[in-house]
Amino acid sequence: MRLKRKSGRGAFWDDDGGFSTLGMAVALLVTLSLVFSAAQVYRVSSASADIQDVADACVLAAEGEVAEFVIAVRVCDAVVLSLSLTSAAMFGLGVVALCAPPAAELGIELVNLGTKVLQARNTFAERAASGLNALQEALPFLAAASAYATASSNSGGAMAASYLGIAMLVPAEGERIEVAASKALSDAADAVSEDAESLKQASEETEEAAKEAFSAKEEGFKRDCGDVPAYCMYERAEALSSISSTSNPLFHTVDAWSFSVALDRAKAYYSARFEDEAPQSSAIEEQAESALRKVFYRFALAEVSRGFVLDTGDSFDAFFPLLPKNTAEMKATRLYADPVFPLGKDSSGATTLHAWGGCPNASPSMGTASIAQMETGNYPVCDVCRFTAASLGRVAAASSSISNGFEYHYGAVARAAADYAAARAKQDEAAREVKGKAGGLLEKCKEALSEIGGMRIDAKPPGYKGAISMVVNLVAAPADTGFASSFVGGSSSLGARAAVSGATLLEEESEEGRTVVSSLLDGLAEDGGAAVGAARFALDVWSLALRAYCDGQEAVDNEIRHSLDSLPLASASGLGVWAADRLADIVEATGFAPAKLDALKPVLVSTGYVAASDSGTFSSRYQVIRNGVLSTSSSSASLFDSLVGKVEDEALRALEGADGAIEIVCIEFPFGGGSVPITITLPDSVRRATGGLVSAAADALRGVVASVTGTRVWH
Repeated sequence: MRLKRKSGRGAFWDDDGGFSTLGMAVALLVTLSLVFSAAQVYRVSSASADIQDVADACVLAAEGEVAEFVIAVRVCDAVVLSLSLTSAAMFGLGVVALCAPPAAELGIELVNLGTKVLQARNTFAERAASGLNALQEALPFLAAASAYATASSNSGGAMAASYLGIAMLVPAEGERIEVAASKALSDAADAVSEDAESLKQASEETEEAAKEAFSAKEEGFKRDCGDVPAYCMYERAEALSSISSTSNPLFHTVDAWSFSVALDRAKAYYSARFEDEAPQSSAIEEQAESALRKVFYRFALAEVSRGFVLDTGDSFDAFFPLLPKNTAEMKATRLYADPVFPLGKDSSGATTLHAWGGCPNASPSMGTASIAQMETGNYPVCDVCRFTAASLGRVAAASSSISNGFEYHYGAVARAAADYAAARAKQDEAAREVKGKAGGLLEKCKEALSEIGGMRIDAKPPGYKGAISMVVNLVAAPADTGFASSFVGGSSSLGARAAVSGATLLEEESEEGRTVVSSLLDGLAEDGGAAVGAARFALDVWSLALRAYCDGQEAVDNEIRHSLDSLPLASASGLGVWAADRLADIVEATGFAPAKLDALKPVLVSTGYVAASDSGTFSSRYQVIRNGVLSTSSSSASLFDSLVGKVEDEALRALEGADGAIEIVCIEFPFGGGSVPITITLPDSVRRATGGLVSAAADALRGVVASVTGTRVWH
């Protein structure tokens, strides 16, 4: 069929109004050209945009170095603070132990170890500050090297990219780290060390007096009720009187008993005996003796009612009135002088004194007189009641002289009370000296705890406000690299591309910080495992102090109480328990706050935000460096070159001899031997090449500027 040209349709349409073969071919070519062009545009745009992803990765890698540095700072802070706490605790625990003679020798060792811990703390603090400051100076280069390595690792790809990147920390220089010595802790060390021996001696004197006092109290307890069912005041009162069980209590331990129990029992006993007393028969002799017993019981009740027991815990005083055991002792009491006996006349008309008013010769009554008057007037003895001074003297003689008498045991308790009072006087005087010394030393420990709680390493390293990365791709690759096509021309090329990115550190709730600090405990267990005795005790205290760093006041309280429970504080004086309670109260009032252990996570932010966060010279420096990378400013090249050169030497010094990590400082155990290093891990790329990469990175980073500006500074 022959094509015919129709008016208005042209060569691209056939007679039926459809595409001609030529039209179809042209349409396909145009479509393919558009498809390939669009694909190339997308590909070129993607290749150009990749540099932003690389810049983001570089700045995150750089800021990650800062985050790891902060972790190292926190570990050093944990060690310094835990050593400070351990030293203060050792001094406090040593004082407590010195107050209890069974633990006194351990107390001396604890005080000596506390001094060693303090020395280790000061040495470590000095070395840690030096190591952290050295690493802080190298941190800008470590960050730059990390950014450089990250950029390089992203090179290649479809467009054969060759990325070079740098990162600038904000601020570029950190604040110098200082770890001061604790004056209060040093003062506590001096005071405790100076007074340790005298405190030990005073505690031993107090203990001896306390043992004497306890022995006297134990004797009093036995004679009052502790010897039951054998003869004692309790048993005799129950057997000989109608005393109630309430007034006649039974105690089973000397600790629950006091001398006031015996005195109250005696009062109740004589009251009951006075009320119970009655003649056993109508015989004159029995009635006379009963009357005299009643006189004695009334007198005894009055006498023991004058007694007292005053025990405040800090002092003791007691008075147990002694009762007469014979006629001679009776004459020394008011029984001899009291005019209570009836007067009468015998059959001869002579004046006589009678045992009681019921005597036949006492009637009619002629008044009353005393035994003293009878003997002074040489009264004849009544031939009926036969009353004499000896009659009354014999009333308590038997019960005071043999163990089946109440007065026998009451007298023993009275003597024990006197012995106890004398021993307590010595004990209380010595205890006041101990409490004065120990209280003053514990106050020193309190001041130390208050001071060291606020002595933290507060680092502000380079980059703590953020970082800015600058990445360039200087490969001028043909536009059709890896995508050659007849539909897209290959004469054009992609020139140099550049991107910037910013990042900062954001606190994120995490167990990482706690895990890092806890890992120190593994080192303690491994290297300090050989420690025994006081050294083992000190290591346990340090272990608890590290946990307290994470958990704060509650953990500190638990640390002290756990340590106190490990001390042999049981003693007669009880001063060890007193000192332990005092130390626990002091620690509880410290108000120790836990450390901030949230993990620091690098996050992307705008470079404007990072630049604005620096109130110093960062903004201008950033602009100069940025212009130096993106323009031909030779001055910017010099500035950037000087920045790289400044940190290169410090980085090389810090990395010298490093094998995958930089050791900041090593914890030297002051007891038990061993040590635990604190290190910061190098990036993988740095780990592979260490110092060689540093120099290579520095040279390449200088080349970033030189390749753009044409200016090369040789080193």
